[in-house]
Amino acid sequence: MGALDGRVAIITGAGRGIGREHALLFAAEGAKVVVNDVGGANDGTGADSTPAQQVCNEVIAMGGEAVANYDSVSDWEGAQRMINQAVETFGDLDILVNNAGILRDRVLVNMTEAEWDAVVDVHMKGHFAPTRWAAAYWREQVKAGINKPRHLVHTSSTSGLFSNPGQTNYGAAKSGIATFSQICAKELSRYNVKSNCIAPGARTRLTLATPGLADILAAKEGQFDKWDPANISPLVAYLASEECVFNGETFFVQGGEVRRVQTWTMVEAVEQDDRWTVADLAKAITALVPKERVKGPALD
Repeated sequence: MGALDGRVAIITGAGRGIGREHALLFAAEGAKVVVNDVGGANDGTGADSTPAQQVCNEVIAMGGEAVANYDSVSDWEGAQRMINQAVETFGDLDILVNNAGILRDRVLVNMTEAEWDAVVDVHMKGHFAPTRWAAAYWREQVKAGINKPRHLVHTSSTSGLFSNPGQTNYGAAKSGIATFSQICAKELSRYNVKSNCIAPGARTRLTLATPGLADILAAKEGQFDKWDPANISPLVAYLASEECVFNGETFFVQGGEVRRVQTWTMVEAVEQDDRWTVADLAKAITALVPKERVKGPALD
């Protein structure tokens, strides 16, 4: 018995990298998989049906069930078609893994409007649109008396959670995704939906395109390859399983390490029972200067 036996899953951006590993593991664990991938380049340009179909072929060759989907995750009607395809092909939808993403890195003063819009569109809207249609389907199922566990797994990044320079577009979107996941968890629990988020560290097309990272991410002969994207998928499969006990959490995952990420938290304060003057506040607020700055895990 697999952890996902009989469950129906959509995995976006599943034609390559981490998404491909998700699809293969999900199938091995018994899930029926919709392999979504528009087949674009790192920056989101172009389209190619080959990657998604190749992963489907791999799943079928191992005895699993899969169907390819080529819709853009940020296209409103395309996202709805994706959900409908899962239901029409496999009879239901239990799991949505939002994984698709692109990069258009640039320092802020050189970033163009198009570079900002493209990244925010694929990541933020590309998480929102499929999730919205999946949630609508699950709500209707509950109204019809079909109340079963459903799962959302979103993909954030340490680049956003720990603010990586040169990625204001990507980082802002990825940080927003973690908050989006938390709000989904609160809103959708009434429909028996759990929403969680990961921040993966792995070797992918996107990370290898980042200057200086290729050598860092290279596999070391004879050693456990902590950058292998396949290392990420067991956590995602668990978060997508009926065994999952978490809701609204974000996890950093790299190699054999899984670490829960604490959300924004109120810390030190200065206060008084009256409105501050600027001069008085300027004196008092220095007590809030951090004694040390905590760095996050390695960037994904």
